[in-house]
Amino acid sequence: MLVILLNCVTLGMFQPCEDLKCQSEWCVVLQAFDDCIFAFFAVEMVIKMIALGIFGSKCYLGDTWNRLDFFIVMAGMMEYSLDGHNASLSAIRTVRVLRPLRAINRVPSMRILVTLLLDTLPMLGNVLLLCFFVFFIFGIVGVQLWAGLLRNRCFMPDNVKALYNLSHMRPYYMNEEGEDNPFICSSNKENGMLRCSQVPPSKEGVECTSPPAHAYSGLNGTGNSSCVNWNLFYSECKPGEFNPHKGAVNFDNIGYAWIAIFQVSSFWNGVCNPDHLHVTDGLFVERCGNA
Repeated sequence: MLVILLNCVTLGMFQPCEDLKCQSEWCVVLQAFDDCIFAFFAVEMVIKMIALGIFGSKCYLGDTWNRLDFFIVMAGMMEYSLDGHNASLSAIRTVRVLRPLRAINRVPSMRILVTLLLDTLPMLGNVLLLCFFVFFIFGIVGVQLWAGLLRNRCFMPDNVKALYNLSHMRPYYMNEEGEDNPFICSSNKENGMLRCSQVPPSKEGVECTSPPAHAYSGLNGTGNSSCVNWNLFYSECKPGEFNPHKGAVNFDNIGYAWIAIFQVSSFWNGVCNPDHLHVTDGLFVERCGNA
């Protein structure tokens, strides 16, 4: 048990990104500990095979936990045998993380608990089946109600583009975060919460207050009237090409609906916008859904 605990410590202290070729003194010491621990486990396996025999119901490989130990030791031997042959050892070295599981075989109460958990796995299939039906039903409801609605953006009408020669402007309103946090609008016939009239004013150091009618007369002035609030031109709400978060969040089909429902059920909502933070009783509270 002490060797297993020591192995947990040494595995956690490895920092491969800081020393890829393991040339530092600290990495060499950890590698020496790892070699000694592997030798200890290999000698232990050989002694058990001699004492119990190898094959048979009551022999070494007849026990499930001993087979796990055998697999870990053989993976380590393969790693040492391939070292220096220009072979990729990353997949083999991943088996090292299974070494702490050897402690289960040494603690009877933990071994009984793990055995019970493995015995209950078949019954979890009914839970997964129930979750599938819940996701499927709500996915169908989401597709029927909200298919395509998350694509709605505030576009600039074509007649406005031609009138003011705004070919350089974006076709629809997009804030600094782009499609990660888009401005999703609702048409007049829908019961949505955001309208294109609520697009925030554009800023150039200060909020631009010049109305569209003075788009050119105010360009040569000073102060707030020297910049034009072009965002007021984005007045037409219609479907665009992109959904939020690189197209990952939408209800356009049952597959994407399942992803959105999983995010809601697991309370995962991505990264909160720092601009959506406010102070309440001395605490910073997020307005993104989680606090």
